[in-house]
Amino acid sequence: MQLADSSPGVRPAGAFLASLADAELPDAICRNLGEAGSPMTDETRPLESAGTGFAFARRRKLLKHADFQRVYKNGKRLFGGHLTFFYLPRAEQLAEDGPRLGLTVSRALGGAVDRNRIRRRVREAVRLHLGELSIPMDVVINPKKSASTVAFAQLEAEVTHAFQVIRRAAANHRMKSAGRAQAEGTGKEKGRP
Repeated sequence: MQLADSSPGVRPAGAFLASLADAELPDAICRNLGEAGSPMTDETRPLESAGTGFAFARRRKLLKHADFQRVYKNGKRLFGGHLTFFYLPRAEQLAEDGPRLGLTVSRALGGAVDRNRIRRRVREAVRLHLGELSIPMDVVINPKKSASTVAFAQLEAEVTHAFQVIRRAAANHRMKSAGRAQAEGTGKEKGRP
């Protein structure tokens, strides 16, 4: 049995990565490579791409079934022509992470090919406008069947509008929370329980 390293014409991985460092690579590839040609992870990706909405870091995704159920049960709904948004403000201890998004595409929307097309289109529209939503909010998006055929510009407009509404709702939520905290503070000063 002969090992790959001793075969003629086969270079070890280290030699290949070293040749990458000397080669002139397109900018798109260079942005995704870290030191010594290793692919970047969410942790090693520069902040400018991780925070501006051009990448979906793992911390920006809703992943657990319990998180989806919490948003569905306790959150608010926003109905659009092609998308339905469910949103819920997150607890303050988790606020530093910004928004987290989840996407659900029901089997009722078609076969796997149709569902994947809808998923890709919605994900791209959200990715382009994720930087507009910098508040600690959990958002679940349920597309409708029309999301697969509608013009992409309409899909983007709907996402932009929804993010504006969600931002306003979050601002109102923060103002109400601050008002309640202030009212509790003044009640205690006057000797009230």
